[in-house]
Amino acid sequence: SMLVSEADGGGSFSRHGILDAVLVAEEMGAAVAPGPLVPTNVVAATISRHGTDGQKAAWLPGLLSGELIGAWVAGDGAIVEAGAQADVFLVTGADGAQRIVAAADATVAPLGGLDLVRRFARVDVPVGVGESIGGDGERELLIAVTLQCAETCGVIQRIFDMTLEYMGDRYSFGRPISSYQALKHRMADNKMYVEASHAVTSAAARAVADEAADVAVQVSAAKSYIGALATEMIQDCVQLHGGIGVTWEHDLHLYLRRATVNRATYGTPAAHRDRIATALVGAA
Repeated sequence: SMLVSEADGGGSFSRHGILDAVLVAEEMGAAVAPGPLVPTNVVAATISRHGTDGQKAAWLPGLLSGELIGAWVAGDGAIVEAGAQADVFLVTGADGAQRIVAAADATVAPLGGLDLVRRFARVDVPVGVGESIGGDGERELLIAVTLQCAETCGVIQRIFDMTLEYMGDRYSFGRPISSYQALKHRMADNKMYVEASHAVTSAAARAVADEAADVAVQVSAAKSYIGALATEMIQDCVQLHGGIGVTWEHDLHLYLRRATVNRATYGTPAAHRDRIATALVGAA
């Protein structure tokens, strides 16, 4: 409900729902939680912002109550989070035109995935099916990436805390491994990465909330930084755990899986660096 207006049955604690939603996304990441947080919020936000009265009445009550799941199809034959579980699709075409499509009208093929609790599917929607709705896919991408970055911040914050606690408990040669200077330096670097990730995500969320002129650059900056850094940082923390860190029994691999999938979803870090370059060249 946080990205849905109060007039449509939604609402949030702060003036801008995206600022509340990122807090929820962080907690989802910290718990490596299942659930279609990002796609359903994208669909609900678009219907609230651009939908007709009929579209709102048909879909928003179920999306807000959790009885219905929404998923965002960004292109034909797209790989879609919660695609096989969704009841309704927001389809963004290559030309930016958007449609609302009932899941029964699309072809869905479930896929396996690296993240053990998150589901993806390939979704094909026939041309001309569904109802037109406003928007061009840009704000949808900004919302999706911002929430995803916040979720990844929750992941790496939890990994950092977990690793710091382990290093205090793990003894080597009669002393905790956290007392060794070389390991302190590595954790100091990781702490800087975590704090910088929180900061750049907060900046992106505020830019989305305020519809800032440079919002696309700020959101892509967050994704390009966090997407590239998170997996490397988690891999370092795996090494700091030693042998236990590479076992199935330890939770580390669950977080690494989530961060790896997030890195590749809604644009890779390289793709978002290209978006930043294009925006800067266009503004020059």
